[in-house]
Amino acid sequence: MHRRRLVAATVACALGLGLAQGAGAQTQTAPAWPSRPVRIVVPTGPGSSLDLIVRAMGDKLAARWGQPVVVENKPGAGGMLGVDVAAKATDGHTLAIGFNGPIAFGPFLYRKMPYDPAKDLVPVIMTTSQPNVLAVNADKVPAKTVAEFVAWAKAQQGKVNYSSLGNGSSAHLTMELLMAEAGFTGTHVPFNGSPPAAMAVAQGEADATFMVAPALMPHVRNNKVRLLAVSSAQRPESLKELPALSASGYPNVESLAWNGLFMPAGTPDAVVSRINADANAVLQDAAVRQALQAQGLTIVGGSAADFRRAIDGDVKRWGPVITRLGVKLD
Repeated sequence: MHRRRLVAATVACALGLGLAQGAGAQTQTAPAWPSRPVRIVVPTGPGSSLDLIVRAMGDKLAARWGQPVVVENKPGAGGMLGVDVAAKATDGHTLAIGFNGPIAFGPFLYRKMPYDPAKDLVPVIMTTSQPNVLAVNADKVPAKTVAEFVAWAKAQQGKVNYSSLGNGSSAHLTMELLMAEAGFTGTHVPFNGSPPAAMAVAQGEADATFMVAPALMPHVRNNKVRLLAVSSAQRPESLKELPALSASGYPNVESLAWNGLFMPAGTPDAVVSRINADANAVLQDAAVRQALQAQGLTIVGGSAADFRRAIDGDVKRWGPVITRLGVKLD
């Protein structure tokens, strides 16, 4: 009996040592992340809000990771082209910064998308949020309030043109919702990103737009564009002087544009946690905060689970709205 116990103990010890050695070897050979430059795909053009966010954070993230951060702009298809690059990436070092349109709204707008937002992407962190701003060409549109804009738009009898950063964006859908609530019609002119959409309003190619503020502000300072209202009661200090649409007679027209980082499905949890922690730290950096807040962006941060819940909430809220409005893009 004593001999059997001794043999059993010896075997158990040997197994334990073997497992420990195996675990140690596994730890030593497991590749650290990142092991190469990190690519962040921006699904809109240079100068857009998403581009500004990534470039404001990029150097700080690179310093934490010990690897360069490469920003790649890939606009098109309402943001789906760029997001699809990240969804299909297999190198473990490609992220995308996404927004409502190609993530939460796309499944209701398109019969077929090149990726499944719920299955092919992992939310990492919501970086920022901001309301859309109702803006008009300062020369063509005499309105200085929402009520005056609605009256003017109705008088145009369907000849209003409005721009947006792309099909299916929160800016596009917010205008569709306002038109339905206010009882006027117009023609949507989509662009690949907010800078050209803002330029279209400034040059009079479009009468109006809903858009996040950064791309509009140079044209506001040049007196080419006039801001009328914001699409959410939640707004940054830089837009506090503007009324919310809910306070202008349209309580059902409420939208908040968000931005956040995504990785392909199957990304190890440890990598997601690492990026989330580093991005949260960078979002607390004073210089980064100042740069983002100067653009009218509200810094969010939080966990990957927080981001997933926010996306799910957007899907539940906007899915029925899109269906009711009958907006289809293919």
